[in-house]
Amino acid sequence: MRGAEGAFGDEFAEGGTPFDRTTAHDLYTQFLAPLAEVTEGKESLLIIPDGAFTSLPLSVLVTAPPEGSDADPEALRTTSWLMNSYALTTLPAVSSLKALRLFQKRAEGSEPFRGFGSPTLLGRAGAEAAEGVEVASRGVRSANAYFRGRYADVDAVRELEPLPQTENELRHMAEALGADPGAALTIGDAATEAAVKDASLSNARILAFATHGLVTGELMGLAEPALVFTPPAEASDKDDGLLTASEAAQLNLAADWVVLSACNTAAGDGTPGAEGLSGLARAFLYAGARAILVSHWPVRDDAAAALTTHAFANLVQDPTMGRAEALRRAMLSVMEDSNDPTLAHPSAWAPFVVVGEGG
Repeated sequence: MRGAEGAFGDEFAEGGTPFDRTTAHDLYTQFLAPLAEVTEGKESLLIIPDGAFTSLPLSVLVTAPPEGSDADPEALRTTSWLMNSYALTTLPAVSSLKALRLFQKRAEGSEPFRGFGSPTLLGRAGAEAAEGVEVASRGVRSANAYFRGRYADVDAVRELEPLPQTENELRHMAEALGADPGAALTIGDAATEAAVKDASLSNARILAFATHGLVTGELMGLAEPALVFTPPAEASDKDDGLLTASEAAQLNLAADWVVLSACNTAAGDGTPGAEGLSGLARAFLYAGARAILVSHWPVRDDAAAALTTHAFANLVQDPTMGRAEALRRAMLSVMEDSNDPTLAHPSAWAPFVVVGEGG
């Protein structure tokens, strides 16, 4: 799930939470350096990851021996990251790019942007307070309590932590793309799974979801990845608060870009060795998106907002810029933010990857 602002806290600013740049450089030396003659002079790379690389954004590979401390923000900023040199796009398979260009529908809708997110969630303490229950009096839910039959337990979904940055994140995206936030956004109480399923999403050229992303098993009984929305009073086939991958695959999209500003949306089932991009990422490509923005790990709420809004601002400033390049520049902007030294850590700026068409 998305993390709270300042998730790496003062510990990193004081020299904690190091990133192993030596191993990142060794990986680059072993796997990509032998291809230097092929990649020399190129500005972008198409990546088809395999094995353990499906769980690693290659932007964090280091192309030169690192200097300084792995926990020093300034040393991290001056590191020769792979993303300094290349805009990176991930593809599920060799045939994917041809398929995307041949079969995906061009976004010709009348809406420049539609955004869903900032669901109404109470958090554990808020839910217990609302019910008049002492926080300490309730233990962990029983093994079967998160799902009731085939539906998610809406009370369990409601206990997920609220995401205070996601509304502003979506508003900034809408404004950057010239969309009226009042018409383009579905947020708060209105941000339900049913609202997503009922919307005419094929009219949106860019579509964004800013919420929690869950991998298989993150809620007891969850059998596939899902996005979290404001839960209903009672669960039904149409709405139990979770848009699962199989439900996302049934949406009718024609978007140039779908942004999944949530955690672990690039993951398969969340287990080591699982097929990469087998969950929400593939579902939205199947539904008709030409490209998606997905994450490899739990995303800081503030960092996710900064990355997505910077990426859209870059595209507006230069409409000829590709999506992967817009994300690369957004990463640089976040990493170089001297107001918050924790943003220099790759855990803040590197989780997102562009999947599909990066141009």
